[in-house]
Amino acid sequence: MAKKLIKSLFPTYHKVREHESLRFFGAVLNDPNLWHLNRRSVAGAFGVGLFVAFLPIPAQMLTAAALAIIVRVNLPIAVLLVWISNPVTMAPIYYAAYTIGRFLMGEPPRGLSFELNLSWFTGELVVIWKPLLLGSLVMSVTAGLGGYIAIRLLWRLHILRRLDLKRRRLPRLGRRGGSTPRS
Repeated sequence: MAKKLIKSLFPTYHKVREHESLRFFGAVLNDPNLWHLNRRSVAGAFGVGLFVAFLPIPAQMLTAAALAIIVRVNLPIAVLLVWISNPVTMAPIYYAAYTIGRFLMGEPPRGLSFELNLSWFTGELVVIWKPLLLGSLVMSVTAGLGGYIAIRLLWRLHILRRLDLKRRRLPRLGRRGGSTPRS
């Protein structure tokens, strides 16, 4: 795809490897598969990053990094995709996850009351944790698989388009050189 664009958007291998929060991974970060920009690595990174992005867990970036290292996919892409769930998008994502989980569990809708204190949060969490977790898992698996399949298909279409363009140019290039096609 646009490797130059992707490379310009992401930090260099050395910057990521030396980042203080990733140092404990040690020599594992020297694996070249964690830095390749090919169809398998990028698609896998989208799968990992999107899967982790919709999980309601702390340390999502470290989780995505660990999973990227385990399945040997592009580390920077997997870690950056986690930022889909950020302080601005968390509330809608988790509300959608709760709604999906509630629907799948067959629970009736609840009245929503909101207070900003710890007792309200712990009291509500006791009631909503099962549908929230189920909905989050459904969204994670769906987003991860969808991202993986979409990148594989888009990459394949890009390659086919490039091959088709090259095939179309070949006859024209032969005519420009002064040679005539043989019959």
